[in-house]
Amino acid sequence: MAQKTLLKGRVLGFNGSPFEDEPTDAVRVDEAVLIEGDHIAAVGSLADLSAAHPDAAVVDYRDHLIMAGFIDPHVHYPQTAMIASWGKRLIDWLNSYTFPEEMKFSDPDYAAEIAGRYLDLTTAHGTTTMCSFCTIHPESVDAFFTAAQARGQRVVAGKTCMDRNAPEGLRDTAQTGYDQSKALLQKWHGMDRISYAITPRFSPTSTPDQLEAMGALWAEHPDCLMQTHLSEQTDEIAWVRSLFPNARDYLDTYEQFGLLGGRGLFGHVIHLEARERDRLREVDAALIHCPTSNTFIGSGLFDMNGLMRDGHRVGLATDTGGGSSFSMLRTMAAAYEIGQLRGHPLHPAQLLWLGTVGSARTLRMDGCIGNVAPGMEADLVVLDLASTPAIAQREACADDLWEAVFPTIMMGDDRAVADVWIGGSRVDR
Repeated sequence: MAQKTLLKGRVLGFNGSPFEDEPTDAVRVDEAVLIEGDHIAAVGSLADLSAAHPDAAVVDYRDHLIMAGFIDPHVHYPQTAMIASWGKRLIDWLNSYTFPEEMKFSDPDYAAEIAGRYLDLTTAHGTTTMCSFCTIHPESVDAFFTAAQARGQRVVAGKTCMDRNAPEGLRDTAQTGYDQSKALLQKWHGMDRISYAITPRFSPTSTPDQLEAMGALWAEHPDCLMQTHLSEQTDEIAWVRSLFPNARDYLDTYEQFGLLGGRGLFGHVIHLEARERDRLREVDAALIHCPTSNTFIGSGLFDMNGLMRDGHRVGLATDTGGGSSFSMLRTMAAAYEIGQLRGHPLHPAQLLWLGTVGSARTLRMDGCIGNVAPGMEADLVVLDLASTPAIAQREACADDLWEAVFPTIMMGDDRAVADVWIGGSRVDR
């Protein structure tokens, strides 16, 4: 019989989208959640669950907030060691910092070291699932999946494919990109809690032949996700126009090669043209907002209000290491600030939804992760809403849950993470 554990605290879950009506109407708050094995068995009142399951081990989190673990749908784990590198636009930043670091991942030992470091850092910040770009090296994929498998995590990743506009030693070919991606997909996709994502970095670093090969691989394995970048910076868009003079727009450089579909994840999507917005919505592709990265590299302000109003599928991501923090709380704070700059500040319920249910929806995994409900996998984060003196003094005079939560969103870090549960097991941090 599976072990039962009853967690006591303020249990936050969602019964709808806080972007559709009054944000708080989409939220429910309960007193306890029952974990049985690696899944959530029940959510409800403490008295009812205690009476129904007297044999359950009890963990008392007092007034802490228990919610789904954070989900980060756009990261670059190989950029862990060079996060917060100073002061470049995207293309210069890639050449100065990213590509030299990614060269090191041909070494399996180095790849394993960084993979473990990345997962330790993100777990400390309450992130339980992420979708990561690796490097061109198959060793980088094996290292990441091996580390996640040992931790029992649900993760997505893929070999980054680049066959031009990258340094010697950091390029594959259309054929090797296809062959290595297919071999890794067949090795890892569906193994335990692991999923593979077909991963052309972005159009400027792939020839048409490689984009066509990636589109063919996706057509052969349509159950996989496909991740890439789209319309991050204006000078990047101009570069794409020069490389693909016959394309209608940036999105067309993917669409014409079979790289546009409902299981596609497009990072950044800041400077979209009207046709691009319409096509992305039409196929129900996922748009990933990376606010700390967009401000750190000076990319622009994501149109959260307009895209959500138009019915797009949107998630929230750190984009480490272009993003300047491993914390989804800091990422929510940045999303709030960008919303303010665009005249549409986000409610705390909307921010928490984006970092859990919304991001799970972009990965097409909202049926198993991203919420606290019976039948969901037991990936949870427990937040201390008074984790620092500055936060505690504000929380002490809060009139409701949202006033209590918001200071932690705006000022919280790994000190706010009291506990993390992955696959029904408490993580020893």
